[in-house]
Amino acid sequence: MSLRDDQLAILKVAGKDFDYYNIANLDGIDHLPYSLKVLVENLVRNIDGANITDEHVKTLLDWDPNAEPSHEIQFTPSRVIMQDFTGVPCIVDLATMRDAVKDLGGDPEVINPQVQSDMVIDHSVQIDKYGIADAVQQNMDIEYQRNGERYQFLRWGQQAFKNFRVVPPGTGIIHQVNIEYLAKVVMSKTEANGNTLAYLDSCVGTDSHTTTENGLGVLGWGVGGIEAEAAMLGQPISMLVPRVVGFKLTGSIPEGVTATDVVLTITDMLRKHGVVGKFVEFYGEGIASVPLANRATIGNMGPEFGSTCGIFPIDNVTLDYLRLTGRSEEQVALVEAYAKANKLWGDASDPDYVEPQYSEYEELDLGAVVPSIAGPKRPQDRILLSEAKEMFEKTAPAYETEKTVKDPVAVSTDFRGDFNIENGDVAIASITSCTNTSNPSVMIAAGLIARNAHAKGLKPKPWVKTSLAPGSQVVADYLKAAGLQDDLDALGYQLVGFGCATCIGNSGPLLPEISEAVNTNDLTVTAVLSGNRNFEGRISPDVKMNYLASPPLVIAYALAGTMDFDFETQPLGADADGNDVYLKDIWPTNSEVAAVVDGTVSREMFLKDYASVFDGDHRWKGLDVPEGELFAWNDKSTYVRKQTFFDGMKATPDPVADIHGARVLALLGDSVTTDHISPAGAFKASSPAGKYLTERGVEPKNFNSYGSRRGNHEIMVRGTFGNIRLRNQLLASVGEEVTSGGFTYDFLAKKPTTIFEASRDYIDNKVPLVVLAGKEYGTGSSRDWAAKGTVMLGVKAVITESFERIHRSNLIGMGVLPLQFPAGESYESLGLNGTETYDVAGVEKLNEGVTPKTVHVTATHEDGSKTEFDAVVRIDTPGEADYYRNGGILQYVLRNLMK
Repeated sequence: MSLRDDQLAILKVAGKDFDYYNIANLDGIDHLPYSLKVLVENLVRNIDGANITDEHVKTLLDWDPNAEPSHEIQFTPSRVIMQDFTGVPCIVDLATMRDAVKDLGGDPEVINPQVQSDMVIDHSVQIDKYGIADAVQQNMDIEYQRNGERYQFLRWGQQAFKNFRVVPPGTGIIHQVNIEYLAKVVMSKTEANGNTLAYLDSCVGTDSHTTTENGLGVLGWGVGGIEAEAAMLGQPISMLVPRVVGFKLTGSIPEGVTATDVVLTITDMLRKHGVVGKFVEFYGEGIASVPLANRATIGNMGPEFGSTCGIFPIDNVTLDYLRLTGRSEEQVALVEAYAKANKLWGDASDPDYVEPQYSEYEELDLGAVVPSIAGPKRPQDRILLSEAKEMFEKTAPAYETEKTVKDPVAVSTDFRGDFNIENGDVAIASITSCTNTSNPSVMIAAGLIARNAHAKGLKPKPWVKTSLAPGSQVVADYLKAAGLQDDLDALGYQLVGFGCATCIGNSGPLLPEISEAVNTNDLTVTAVLSGNRNFEGRISPDVKMNYLASPPLVIAYALAGTMDFDFETQPLGADADGNDVYLKDIWPTNSEVAAVVDGTVSREMFLKDYASVFDGDHRWKGLDVPEGELFAWNDKSTYVRKQTFFDGMKATPDPVADIHGARVLALLGDSVTTDHISPAGAFKASSPAGKYLTERGVEPKNFNSYGSRRGNHEIMVRGTFGNIRLRNQLLASVGEEVTSGGFTYDFLAKKPTTIFEASRDYIDNKVPLVVLAGKEYGTGSSRDWAAKGTVMLGVKAVITESFERIHRSNLIGMGVLPLQFPAGESYESLGLNGTETYDVAGVEKLNEGVTPKTVHVTATHEDGSKTEFDAVVRIDTPGEADYYRNGGILQYVLRNLMK
């Protein structure tokens, strides 16, 4: 008998019996953080005597809050959720795996999701049309024209794979759809014996902001598409039991402060604290006054903190939200009964409440939060709104060049008339993204500021591209019900689509006349968005500086028209009587916002909008869908191509090998993001990806984006390291100018060229490649193509000062070795500049079942001298070692399935 058998019990809820695994009576459970209790239940329920044993559970129950992570466990998520940018390549891989199974003599049907897997198509809508009444319909028409091939493929997948559902375009953003509908908090399923098992909802997603669900008490986080595919196929996620940071919230939000200001403050605090690889858990009596929407907004920003999750426990706030969003009373009763029976109830005022122990502590008095923005290139770079003008003036000169024109530039347009633009002007002011559009308080605040501005005759400046892209149809319903959409329309904030839009880089083109003026005169224009990501080159190729702000502040900046603005001392304009109007004159009070939220946001809206969530509109239903268990690949498709990762794959992997004579492909600095490595936005005809499409008869206007082309590896490998803001310092090391973009020096051809073209030369000549970088390599979105593209370029190892969590695991998942310089060292301190050749010895120990703590790196300089050091091997768990030995996680899973 195992713990799994011992802990099986019966839970009675409203006259119905559920089987469940009782963890409440396990020794050591009381003082564990909520998040670790979730892991205990997960382990107990999935004990199999091999991957997961009683000993793993005991190790977790004996958790020492002060210990450094060292114990490996296997986490088996109950669900997987995907968005289309990262999800399409997942389904491409699964379809390719079916072909590979058939080629190896197996049954293709063995490749099927083993857990509920959902895809929400939300990343493909672009803001081509804006500021007009039917912008949303026109943008959706264009979306289907661009993405018809991808959507046909997804419709095929929906019918070909079991346990796979697709939420069609135009419904909402993945994380908002997740918390409003897909998440169950407690799940149930019928077992083989006919009983119903109740168990905790947990979910990993192919988008880093999957942590939005943490606000509901659902444990989960973003993983690379590679890990997600393995989880879909029933493979547990290998992880070390983490340190848990307890974050106590006290007080209440003061007047003039929004949930966005709170999350930017928490992000700032936790980045300074250092929480990469840790769990963050919010606790204390103060959380009872934090609305669920605010909890979700905080959870959403977990990737910006750097933590694995940012979770709240289940309590009455959770139950109220489940009711509001249309969950059945039976489901709400199950969640409450289950949470209380398993000591997962988080009401700190309960007499039986036991405060958890944490590894580290932080605390925030919400009353101390002040209005803030973040930028110009990282979400953790918080700026007090009162200091925004001063900070902009300090920062802006770094973005100017000798070509930058300092005087205003005249622009003449048919759409917005004639005007002058200059450095600092706001070119884009977009209400968008999962962070804030899931929160009625900030969306209603935006509507009220629009109403007040409209009443006083204020208008956004004509050069500002304004857009409203909410996260679910419910947002559109309550803005309309409150009468606020008319005011938003009057300010140019017509609905443009339901999707990530600007935040993922789908801001769409600026007016051609503005774009020409910006680029001809090298102007530093800015973007303000209510999103969570503002990395360089992400929002628009024409915009150098990007700022995150709450939805009402987005409108305020549209009215101001420039980042070089002080809301305290400068008026936004004048009313009909000629009186100056300041931001304080149009800013709604907290009670005004709350009154509108309470009076308009209703359960009936959620029930109506989610009643047919998987059906789609006439466009979706009208797609011509191929049939069959194997996908009929079209060699002429520029969107969906059969992957090459499994070509020539053997039933048994070849031994891993040391690296000899490697050249450096890229020499990079700190905070290189996955946007730098695998951009999602637009690309030019002159780029390798653009040339590939042009050669196949695709016109530039139909290029779409890298993100939408992720089902085609030929485009994605050409775009790897192709971000227009990437600066490869290797060029400087050989005396060449450092040109921004995907450029390098080819040591075989002895000339500068694109990274893609150089990689082809190295591969043809069997020369392995390495990448050298600084701190926080791989920050940002969970982009599987950042790792897939790296391996397809021929990179065998990446050597950095430190890695961000998701990208490190993705590299291993693709068979690329992640290495770190010795503590306190860097390529600069070691005297390396990328012109050396590299040998890495000690990798072959992995063939003996041993993961070396370090490997020996020898860098041979051009004069024959050598620099040697021991690099730390960042293969952190035995499971990751298995993946690396197999050449990647998918090869590992495929071989296991074949067995």
